[in-house]
Amino acid sequence: MVLKVFRWSPGSRERLQKYWVKALQGMTVLDALVELQRNSDATLAFRYACRVGMCGSCAMVVNGRERWACRTLLSNLDRGPVTVRPLYQFPLIRDLVVDMAPIKNKMLEMKAVFVPGRRAMDGDGFALIGSRTRERRAIDAAIECIGCGMCVSACTMVSHDPRFPGPAALNRVFTLQRDSRDGAHADRSQAVLAEDVLTRCHGQANCTAVCPMEISPTDSILALRRRAVLRLFGIGPR
Repeated sequence: MVLKVFRWSPGSRERLQKYWVKALQGMTVLDALVELQRNSDATLAFRYACRVGMCGSCAMVVNGRERWACRTLLSNLDRGPVTVRPLYQFPLIRDLVVDMAPIKNKMLEMKAVFVPGRRAMDGDGFALIGSRTRERRAIDAAIECIGCGMCVSACTMVSHDPRFPGPAALNRVFTLQRDSRDGAHADRSQAVLAEDVLTRCHGQANCTAVCPMEISPTDSILALRRRAVLRLFGIGPR
């Protein structure tokens, strides 16, 4: 099987380099890249860690779609050349490696950091939210985000408006706004009402379509919108 892998390093031009790999049964895209790096081209740069679909560090674009390379079987792709390139919307470091700092920076801009409120502690330490409570169920799926960046790469609004926070940051905002232990709801509510935030999302759901954790940032953004509208009419939570 032929792999066409994106190559770039500072001072060089972008290009797709062809490699031939023997597609063994059960081989993933990550397996193929590791094989190439070990036996054909030690200069090929890419990132991975757990190799079992937990950490998300091997996120990249395979045949035009954001995927975790460790979960993508070659046998499930078209038999033609398999194209592998780095995530979109992130600064490129080298080859398939991108700088993930924009996710952290956007979260900081949106104040998407837990701020302990009055309910943060109880007599036994940090207050717990029961797993069967309505509060927990509301955010149960959304808190599984591990920041792999695939939703940001797939978001057309991120590519259009660099001031748009992106689905990962807004999903994090949603979980914090529904957390009764957090003490910064009011500050965050002001942040999401800025011109380039909630109103910019077009609801195309590309973020939801590519999320390997089956999270729906689209639903999180819609929930934030509903809370913002209710708050404007003075009938919603802060």
